[in-house]
Amino acid sequence: MLQKIKIDKELVRERFCRTLQSYGSNAVVQKGMARELMEMICLDEQNCTFERVLEVGSGSGLLMEELLGRCTVTDYYANDLVEESLSCLRKVIDRFAVEKFHFLAGDIENQYELPSNLDLVLSNATLQWLDDLDDFFRNMYDHLRPGGILAFSTFGTSNMREIASIEDIGLSYCPLRELEILAGRHFELISSREEELRIEFNSPESVLHHIRKTGVNGLLRSSWTKSRYQHFIAEYQRLFSSENGVYLTYNPIYCCLKKKLS
Repeated sequence: MLQKIKIDKELVRERFCRTLQSYGSNAVVQKGMARELMEMICLDEQNCTFERVLEVGSGSGLLMEELLGRCTVTDYYANDLVEESLSCLRKVIDRFAVEKFHFLAGDIENQYELPSNLDLVLSNATLQWLDDLDDFFRNMYDHLRPGGILAFSTFGTSNMREIASIEDIGLSYCPLRELEILAGRHFELISSREEELRIEFNSPESVLHHIRKTGVNGLLRSSWTKSRYQHFIAEYQRLFSSENGVYLTYNPIYCCLKKKLS
């Protein structure tokens, strides 16, 4: 039976901090999700001009680059658990005409002084690390202006199911319908969808390398023994072989919502 892990935010911070420099070149799925999310936002906001924007989980700047490459932003607030990500974000922000840039370091669930009257709150591949999504949606509602947009991508229940099936541990991913219900208490749903992507690797070892380079292994502090490692490699090869090696499933979810006017 799959063991749902309570998220250790400090461990998550450590793992993502280590992979800041390698994340952009290895997180191919997350990069595609950032593009898809911006397509969804720009479909609703045709002029794509925002005065005040908050990005949650800004990381190395994948979504920031997509947003600023398409939209005009006056005041940009970026939040991330990893304080060291600021240097990556500055490299992105310096290439665009943003009047004011603010970095809010720390866990978004413990940020007590967020900007108000926001036009847009957006987040890419981050919400799966939060403890209380209902509280998060309520908090973002409070800081958005009436008619403001909340747009996010995250992952669904099939995400990395190959890893979970062998290791019997995983995140408590939220199904799309449940996300719609939680967010729908405060927001009007504009659009939502999910997809499954099967990414191929030449070996199980390459899968583990990919996971380490993207920092998404921030679940347990315990190190693998040699026998555990060998068991994982053998089982992955046996169960999830493909024509070109082995595969790993991603289950991206996309939601775009608008704050109710009353």
